[in-house]
Amino acid sequence: MIKKNGDAGHPRATGELLKIRRASLLSAAAIMLALGAARAETAPVGVPDKSFPESVTSTSDGTLYVGSFNHGGVTKISGGKAEQLVKPGAADSRSTLGVLADEKSGTLYVCSNDISAMGVAGPSDVKGAWLKTFDLKSGAPKGSFALSDPKSFCNDIVVGADGTAYVSDSFAPFVYSLKPGGTALATFATDPQLAPAKDGVGLDGIAIGADGNLYVTTFIPAKLFKIEVKDGKAGGVTELKPSRPLDHADALRAHGSGFLLIEGNGKLDKVTVKGSDAAIDTIKDGLAEPVSVTQVGDVGWIAEGKLSYVIGDNKGKDPGPFKLTPIALPK
Repeated sequence: MIKKNGDAGHPRATGELLKIRRASLLSAAAIMLALGAARAETAPVGVPDKSFPESVTSTSDGTLYVGSFNHGGVTKISGGKAEQLVKPGAADSRSTLGVLADEKSGTLYVCSNDISAMGVAGPSDVKGAWLKTFDLKSGAPKGSFALSDPKSFCNDIVVGADGTAYVSDSFAPFVYSLKPGGTALATFATDPQLAPAKDGVGLDGIAIGADGNLYVTTFIPAKLFKIEVKDGKAGGVTELKPSRPLDHADALRAHGSGFLLIEGNGKLDKVTVKGSDAAIDTIKDGLAEPVSVTQVGDVGWIAEGKLSYVIGDNKGKDPGPFKLTPIALPK
């Protein structure tokens, strides 16, 4: 039945039309969001050839920064384009492991190590383990800080709300700290539980939890620990009980009220800590020897290091191209 303009049914028809239009717009928006998520899942970013990334960090605008286990230096990736921000060997740096961008201070923190004993010469002949700092925008050197133990191995970094940087040492049972304006690293925490096992690798990933405490991983054997922090000082160290066994626990990053964890056997996990228990939920499996993760919005960018092709069983074989892989993160 055709209704006239003055018919009482016309306003209802207009309302129904508006509802249809709203529904169409919502459906279109949902489709666009879904397509965007799909693109995020399937649009890896290339890393310079044969660079063997060991760590990745990011800034809030989505810029990614990745080091190189063998070449050294730090590559900046923005808008899909890569440029050398820190040149290999800059400021007497060597092989680059942990990297962390701190936007508040405009500082790029870099772990530099002599890993020639592993058969990786690196870009210089500087001995020892160092925390290096560079200007986040220009890449200009800012500072250089030696790790104290002769066996030290600078692995990863996290920065607290007050600007204090904390550094994990894989070959000695130490977490170091560097306060803003500091001229040397201080031993923040040490405990026999954090010592590397015989033929193992100790402290690796490091993060600050929503509760203000420090959390760390050990690589071999794979474990999780909480280091209590009160009034800026370290307290007790507690080994956490994971809900399933871990395999090569690597990078650890704060994520909501919990953490993101990289397992060297190919996994990105979500970690939820309650008391001394840690629930481990796998977000993604089947990654190519992942070593690190950084969060940009709702996406985790994974550095796939393939380090077995430079220091492991696959040494001498072609590792293929290197990339940073985006993974949609759970809410």
